[in-house]
Amino acid sequence: MRYPFLAGAAVVVLTAALAACGSSSDGKHREAGDAKPSAAESPVAAATAGPDAGVSAGPSAKKTSEPPKLPTDELTPATGSFTKRQKEYLVDRVPKGMDPAAVLQTGQETCDKLSYLVKVDKDTAVAAIVTGEVAGAKPAVAHLCTDHQDLVDRAALGYADGTYKNQQIRPGRYYAVTPTKSCTWQVTGTGGKNLASGASGSGKRVGITVATTARAFTSTGCYAWLPEGDKG
Repeated sequence: MRYPFLAGAAVVVLTAALAACGSSSDGKHREAGDAKPSAAESPVAAATAGPDAGVSAGPSAKKTSEPPKLPTDELTPATGSFTKRQKEYLVDRVPKGMDPAAVLQTGQETCDKLSYLVKVDKDTAVAAIVTGEVAGAKPAVAHLCTDHQDLVDRAALGYADGTYKNQQIRPGRYYAVTPTKSCTWQVTGTGGKNLASGASGSGKRVGITVATTARAFTSTGCYAWLPEGDKG
């Protein structure tokens, strides 16, 4: 599986890491109708999206509900036992009829991906959480690999490609971790006034300033933005 949105040596490493550990996707908050990576920009999202992905809900749209979860007292493996932290991770996470060990394995694989990426480049690991390339990081880290909590904390302050408005805006200086050569961005204020905009034709790291007067921030092809001065 390839990840064309990553640039430089990081693309080889992240591709190998995620291919070895399995692929997944996680959501980053975006407003309905905002720009989202296309299948070409995010193969992981395309591969894991359901058949109704991208289809707007309408009067005829069928609503689906999550299957009932396995009661806490039934969270036991076929052999052996779960640790306290493992069981806490599984609470309200295992659908009835599914082996709890399989769900636990998914969380452990998430931890494995993060451990691998951190050894190569910490910024790339954080960016992978921001964009959702490494899915389910928050609960997995909270219970199964707490040593990576700093990655989740940093990711919460970053932005994936998309459009963010008003309360979603956090003023400050940001940098694009591994932008593509088609990376573009714009920061606007009241009335849509342009405060900052630009492009990274080289695909090299770029920085932007989100002013306190900003009311909207949009980027495409930039992969992920992390706050300057907070590199862990």
